[in-house]
Amino acid sequence: MNIENAIVVVNKTRLESLIERFNTRDQARFYIEHSGDDFKEYEEEHNVFHLTLDAVVRTITKTLKVKVVERKFVPNFLFSEKDLVIVVGQDGLVANTAKYVNRLPILGINPDTTRNDGVLLPFNAKTFDRGVHEVLAGKATYREVTLAQAMANDGQQLLAFNDLFIGPATHTSARYKLTFGAQSEEQSSSGIIVSTGAGSTGWLSSVMNMASTVSATFADAPSAIALSLPWDTDRLAFVVREPFMSRHSGISLSAGFIDHADKLVIESHMPFNGVVFSDGVEADFIRFNSGTRVEIGVASKRALLVIDHGKK
Repeated sequence: MNIENAIVVVNKTRLESLIERFNTRDQARFYIEHSGDDFKEYEEEHNVFHLTLDAVVRTITKTLKVKVVERKFVPNFLFSEKDLVIVVGQDGLVANTAKYVNRLPILGINPDTTRNDGVLLPFNAKTFDRGVHEVLAGKATYREVTLAQAMANDGQQLLAFNDLFIGPATHTSARYKLTFGAQSEEQSSSGIIVSTGAGSTGWLSSVMNMASTVSATFADAPSAIALSLPWDTDRLAFVVREPFMSRHSGISLSAGFIDHADKLVIESHMPFNGVVFSDGVEADFIRFNSGTRVEIGVASKRALLVIDHGKK
């Protein structure tokens, strides 16, 4: 890889978001303390993050051109084949960056190992330099992650690292026609979740937990329902949330696997407030109102995450 640039993706800290909202640090402090929270925790979290970010920028500037980009600008940022994407933040920031970088290598740095799980952030403030040099030397190892893709008949497109949600923007029922293979069904539900392998232990797992608990409580079936797919699997899983059985809506197509050659087709019957969003970020959405037809399937592109060889 002919890497010339490091694109460092970050999010505002909680403290920065509060100062942006309330104009000054003192006003932010007043709000937090009068809510019964500890403002020092916000300050410490902020300081730890920026110590790591400053170290990352200072070190990488010695070998690459560096540009720091906030998460909100990533969807419209023009990445090039000469970029190494470095994410400094939480796991969700990796997921919400991966779908916009077109298979560029992503090196995740955990700026705060005491506060962040770091499942997608194998490097930290002491180890990231090793990862960068491995990428530049062509010696890095990568973990490929399958993405999901939604394509609408009006040209709207959306990728997902963990999952797609198709349904209402508010707490109302979604009305739509679902087609999978040779079967079609009119449905009414609280929406559909389509999960990748990476997302199978996330939002989808909460649906499985609910199904297990309900089954154990009301049907005396104590066996747990669980699903964990490899991150690079060529299939997706879909679940219809709270499907409603009526004269006009069925429940026979409530779950299934979408293999690489398959498409889940959903046609909206909602006059307004229909959306498809990805990875839990409601701002990343396409409109799904009456007349919109969306095809969901395995994306042709995959995310490429740099692995830390030194991590046990």
